[in-house]
Amino acid sequence: MTGAQSYNIAAHLPAMAAKQPATAAVHFPYKHDNNKQPIYQSYTYAELDQQSNRIAAGLESIGIHRGVRTVLMVQPSLDFFALTFALFKVGAVPILIDPGMGIKNLKVCLAEAEPEAFIGIPKAQFARLLFGWGKQSLKIILTVGSRLCWGGTTLAKLIEPIAHNHHFETVCTTADETAAILFTSGSTGVPKGAVYSHGNFIAQVDALRDIYQIAPGEIDLPTFPLFALFAPALGMTSVIPEMDFTRPGSVDPENIITAIKRFNVTTMFGSPALIRRVGLHGEKYGVKLPSLKRAISAGAPVPAVVLERFVKMLNPGIQVFTPYGATESLPVCSIGSETILQETRFATDQGEGVCVGFPVPSIQLEIIQIDDQEISSWCDDLKVANGEIGEIVVKGPQVTHSYFNRTESTRLAKIRVSDGGFFHRMGDLGYRDEQGRIWFCGRKVHRVVTPLETLFTIPCEAIFNTHAEVFRTALVGIGKVDEQQPAICVELEKGLNQHEQTILLTELKNIAQSHAMTKNIDQFLIHPAFPVDIRHNAKIFREKLAVWAQEQLR
Repeated sequence: MTGAQSYNIAAHLPAMAAKQPATAAVHFPYKHDNNKQPIYQSYTYAELDQQSNRIAAGLESIGIHRGVRTVLMVQPSLDFFALTFALFKVGAVPILIDPGMGIKNLKVCLAEAEPEAFIGIPKAQFARLLFGWGKQSLKIILTVGSRLCWGGTTLAKLIEPIAHNHHFETVCTTADETAAILFTSGSTGVPKGAVYSHGNFIAQVDALRDIYQIAPGEIDLPTFPLFALFAPALGMTSVIPEMDFTRPGSVDPENIITAIKRFNVTTMFGSPALIRRVGLHGEKYGVKLPSLKRAISAGAPVPAVVLERFVKMLNPGIQVFTPYGATESLPVCSIGSETILQETRFATDQGEGVCVGFPVPSIQLEIIQIDDQEISSWCDDLKVANGEIGEIVVKGPQVTHSYFNRTESTRLAKIRVSDGGFFHRMGDLGYRDEQGRIWFCGRKVHRVVTPLETLFTIPCEAIFNTHAEVFRTALVGIGKVDEQQPAICVELEKGLNQHEQTILLTELKNIAQSHAMTKNIDQFLIHPAFPVDIRHNAKIFREKLAVWAQEQLR
């Protein structure tokens, strides 16, 4: 990248609008025809650029300008795309929070973020008033839709006097200037606001384009709203599917399949829960998706059987890629379904962890000794040998440098390096094999430390997940830290009667005895449905399961 202006992530949009003005940037289903088929609204690249220019001018007129932290609570729509790019164009700092994380967490997050402006649909504005979100800091209110009693103005009124061909000069932000605050899913604690710079976003776009060979003109189906924003920056057309974005595991597979076929989608992103659901439907009805050049799934490990099922819908040689990363750093590693299905799945089933592939070219990844305390500065003595499980730490241009208003969390998560940079502690455990590939073994906070040994979630659970009646399992620890009793919670593929459950538990205990890693586990509990994260419906809330398991074993 050259020139100051190129560091603003929004600069991709006018550049693409100049190259392919008539190409569709986004299709959004907004109503149904008489046959209950979706009717789509669309923006071309030129239209999206022009509309975001108008909104950018309007935002500045009401005081939303460079550096102004702005909550954005708008559902995926044409307005969502135009508003987000407008906020980047003016150099404002959008605050993006999953609305499904719960009222209590939302209030904490918004208090920490100290927003000055709030852009939301009427439902979000009503909730803001009802629960007192941001009342100490908010000064500017903008409603997308009808405004009632909460003041401010509406998006429609804001842009009404602004010409459709209004030119807006994108603000020349720097690479290290704050671009957005993205809150983590909170799967292992209270959500934290990762501070994204424009340089972080640009590094992500460059990495995704290079790793997956994405070219302008492709068609993208994003089933996670934030990932939808990468499509215009990559020159792709984004097709927004009909779904509840807070419940990807409950998606109607027909809605996904119909959109892929209608628009000849070439790439799609789906959480493991969504990929599983679509794959089951595809297997049942013999569905084929010949237009897809790749599928991408992230958020939690994707079981091999899920990949196998989904790949059957694709043309020969087309893969499902499972990048590894986190809100604070993405992508970190990547691996394709071909390698998983032909090689690494067998090691996974034997308790060796889940292979997440090689680190991407821009990332320096190290494995260090497991330590729950702060590590103030880097030294090579922290590193462990290949094959030894430790904490994964990463350094690179897509790695965020801090959490907003979370000094303590930042201190615990970053390791200063003498060159002025830092390593980010992923909070994940894993090891590097002799080929240089990384194997994921679970979250650091989820390890179970017994008087005899330390057990890691992903390796242990995989051993039991091989049973045909098991959908998934979760290792939890019961009792005092460092003196925990391990237990395996079990979620079934389908319902079993009491006799069948007794047989299953006996079989799982026999499996445990056949592996050195699990031989000391003798508590197995069948749970009706695991609590999972809102964002991906795939990360298991093991903390909640541990409380439940302790109650069951009293």
